[in-house]
Amino acid sequence: MTDLPEVHIDAIHRVVDDGLHNAFTDLVQFKGKFFLTHRSCPEGHMIFPTSKVHILTSDDGIGGWQPVFEFSVPERDVRDPHFLIFDDRLFVYSGTWLCPPEGNPRDMNDHLGYAACTDDGASWDGPTMLEGTYGHYIWRAAAFDGRAYLCGRRRRGFAPGQDENRRELIQAAMLSSEDGLNWRHAGLFADGYGDETAFLFEPDGSVLALVRGADPVPARISRMRSPYDHFEHVELDRNVGGPLLARWGDRLLVGGRKVLKPDRPVTTLYWLADDQLHEICELPSGGDNSYPGFVDLGDDRGLLSFYSSHEGSGRGTAPCHIYLAELRLD
Repeated sequence: MTDLPEVHIDAIHRVVDDGLHNAFTDLVQFKGKFFLTHRSCPEGHMIFPTSKVHILTSDDGIGGWQPVFEFSVPERDVRDPHFLIFDDRLFVYSGTWLCPPEGNPRDMNDHLGYAACTDDGASWDGPTMLEGTYGHYIWRAAAFDGRAYLCGRRRRGFAPGQDENRRELIQAAMLSSEDGLNWRHAGLFADGYGDETAFLFEPDGSVLALVRGADPVPARISRMRSPYDHFEHVELDRNVGGPLLARWGDRLLVGGRKVLKPDRPVTTLYWLADDQLHEICELPSGGDNSYPGFVDLGDDRGLLSFYSSHEGSGRGTAPCHIYLAELRLD
């Protein structure tokens, strides 16, 4: 195994602190500016139609963050926004739950994806319903060779069932699109115990994915080659909640929630090497936390967004804050 560098946390900035429950971040650099997205909700972490997706912009990625766009969807909970640069446009994708009348159960088969997009970072369109995503809870996105790809969590065969019970039936599907708005099935990251999946394309078109675990299955590394009709899994030694998988230089960075002790969830960074997680550091976090985004700034520097309630409610209710960490390789 190649020697893995240490990572120093040079600074932590609290970017959003408005009394709401703010969570589920992503971060990107587009046309000379930085963009940060997150979800807010006055009630908290769970499923509420009062939720909104926010997009902020900054010149340097550190300070001066200003709101540029926000959206919600009537009668739906919006959450887990993620960026994708595709076809010279910036997309923000959001999964949504249908919020049934009080007392009625939620159904995974009512999931539906939405997107907002921009050509210049200033003028935004959306939210636009994504054709082909009904029944899928969409998550992270990537692009390769003129096509966009999404992770979509779904129930195998769209079998009836309430909420997310019978996890052995939940797939992590890969969807593809030629325009970023109309989607179709392209493959599977996992055929059971599927969940949030972060993924990257290799130069030859093969896919490396990190699939969040679903009790009793830990997080898994999933590999696929075109035409993406077969996957190979390697189980890791733990779960990674709200996983990030990103390139930092020529290395693979993983981030997400670590819960080795039930009363101490913490956002943690790792190197992924030789199909193993090598812990780097814990970020100042606790309570409800994780769901990081990352930008490689070059010159061994990086920016990481994440959320945590450790300086707020300490749990999944408001207040909960959005943070940025300035990282440096040693």
